[in-house]
Amino acid sequence: MRHDTKKLLFDVQEAADLIASFVSGRSLEDYRRDPMLRAAVEREFEIIGEALKRLAKSDPDTAGRIPDHRNMIDFRNVLSHGYDIVQDEIVWGVVGEHLPILRATVGELLSFQG
Repeated sequence: MRHDTKKLLFDVQEAADLIASFVSGRSLEDYRRDPMLRAAVEREFEIIGEALKRLAKSDPDTAGRIPDHRNMIDFRNVLSHGYDIVQDEIVWGVVGEHLPILRATVGELLSFQG
């Protein structure tokens, strides 16, 4: 695995793990009421999207092994540029539905050293 690929995957993994720790034991209502939690989760999703964008450019084969990587990049763009249209329910849905798959896939990719 190329060094830049491994670094980008590590960045995705770290950001995804942080999101998981931030939301552990929390509900959608907790998320809605806590502006610091929302800001932290959104920031880590921005990091994930940017790292996946760079990965898609530098190593499209590896990026293609990550389910919905293109959607995660698009999600980052909405968070960054469409901040006024971000809906808490959508972010929370991504946390619950897509984040576990992303974490598992990136963990598997990082476990391969070749």
